Amino acid sequence: MCTKRFPDQSQNLFVLFYRWVLIGIQSFGGGTATFFLINQACIKYNWLTEEEFLNAWALAQLTPGINLIKLTVFIGKRRHNWSGAVMSLAGLLLPSALITLLMTAFYSQIQSMPGVKAVMHGILPATIGMALAMTIRMLSPILKIAIKEGRRRFGIQIGLLMISAIAMATELVSPVLIMLLIGAVSILLFQLTDESKPHMKVTEPG
Repeated sequence: MCTKRFPDQSQNLFVLFYRWVLIGIQSFGGGTATFFLINQACIKYNWLTEEEFLNAWALAQLTPGINLIKLTVFIGKRRHNWSGAVMSLAGLLLPSALITLLMTAFYSQIQSMPGVKAVMHGILPATIGMALAMTIRMLSPILKIAIKEGRRRFGIQIGLLMISAIAMATELVSPVLIMLLIGAVSILLFQLTDESKPHMKVTEPG
């Protein structure tokens, strides 16, 4: 993931649109593949810093709708305001929309072919593998920051991670409720850890 962002004044709207079209064309395998490609583009084109990307993805979870679309709009707006948001979203969706229309038209004729069946069976494990790789990639900077902030912060991050994973896997509560509860617990725990930190006592001379 990117650690620095360098201004690219030569990047205009059409270049931005073209780069999102490339992402859309390569987005086979569902949302995981698309997310991975967007993250790679962030690195290659210095669209967002590492922290900005993680914050943008976190914000996308908190509002209703498709997260990848919200992430695309956020990145596009950061680059070229609202016109950039529109061009980015159009570039991402146009290729997939056209490919979906073509597949819908011809799928009934090719779905029984052995090669098509083999491809369909192979896509799922490949997608799961990409999801695991992307999870590790996103966890790395978060855990590094937590380690620097101390053992308590690191323990809190691991605990929140495990609680969220268990809640999602067991389907105990809705994803929205999980986000709200984890957010509230995070505020409380991080506030407590900040208050428990030793503060240096300043003594006046004389």
